[in-house]
Amino acid sequence: MSLFQALSDVMTSPASVAATWGAAASFIVCIVLVMTPHLHGKLSMDHTHGIQKFHIGQTPRIGGIAIFVGFMVAWGKAPSDVRAMLQPILLASLPAFLFGLGEDLLKRISVLSRLLATMASGVLAWWLTDYSLSRLDIWGVDWALKFTLVSVLFTAFAVGGVANSVNIIDGFNGLASLMSGLAFMGYALVAWQVGDTTLAQVALVLGCCVWGFFWVNWPLGKIFLGDGGSYLLGFAVAWVGVLLVERNPTVSAFTALVICAHPVTEVLYSIYRRKVKKSHLGMPDRLHFHSLVKRRYVSRWFRVFPRMLRNSITGALVGMMTLTAVVLANLTYHSTAWSVTAYVALALGYVAIYARMVQHRWCSPIRFLLVKVR
Repeated sequence: MSLFQALSDVMTSPASVAATWGAAASFIVCIVLVMTPHLHGKLSMDHTHGIQKFHIGQTPRIGGIAIFVGFMVAWGKAPSDVRAMLQPILLASLPAFLFGLGEDLLKRISVLSRLLATMASGVLAWWLTDYSLSRLDIWGVDWALKFTLVSVLFTAFAVGGVANSVNIIDGFNGLASLMSGLAFMGYALVAWQVGDTTLAQVALVLGCCVWGFFWVNWPLGKIFLGDGGSYLLGFAVAWVGVLLVERNPTVSAFTALVICAHPVTEVLYSIYRRKVKKSHLGMPDRLHFHSLVKRRYVSRWFRVFPRMLRNSITGALVGMMTLTAVVLANLTYHSTAWSVTAYVALALGYVAIYARMVQHRWCSPIRFLLVKVR
């Protein structure tokens, strides 16, 4: 089956009606939130101060509410098999979503608390579905994952890591939502090709609910995901990846890593960079990949555009990186060796571009990592 045929089949599947309802609900709730700041603005507005802030006006950061409502509406309209798989995802997402939303509204939920909440969502998802990562296609590791405790703890760690990585890349209009929407479609295409049509339709529904939010967030930046939205999407992206691997033995365990290459590599490299520079791991800065793209390229190439549109261009450019990952994942999902090769190529490509932005010249990404990290 060709990739284009799989895309056509997914888009015309029985869940397409539910996906449309979910997208519409998400879009409408976003519009309502944008138009009613007098009802929630004292708690929901994202202010412009902070080293990592790039937006130019106070904006509601509770877009996660709209996406969650979209999920619920789509669940109610979905075919029975899709509804049965969506339900535990929605229930398990609540700790991650609510703790993130709490930070959006109260501004005093610690980073550790939010990390533990995303991990708790992973444990809850296992409890509801009995799925956890039982293989990574790595000799020795797969043996350890046969023990339920090890499998569940590793799954919780992986889910929490991906959820927080999506939160970290949420820096410009459309970036995190575009990445997540493309990731869901990537999962849907792989699942459809291996015959897991139910999971493919679940991914379609989740992805379409994200697009409903996207068109209010991008390009005008009228509403933000906030921590609630980014943790919600991050958990959902991570858990659909777990289901794809566990339900389909012919799919390489690294396929999910390839699809999530951008946020995962961003987190890993940021940790490495800060360790080398001996800076605090939890402190925000302007040295993330997307921040450098804005300052090095977009601000120069599009300097005649308003600042808000430059933010949106940056979000679209960086978010579209996941499209390459999706294509590679769909070409390599049948082989662990090729999936690993695809991820390594994407990660080295990330480092090479990062090195180019900080050194103003091309160099070996491996040499850059070993000799000098900025």
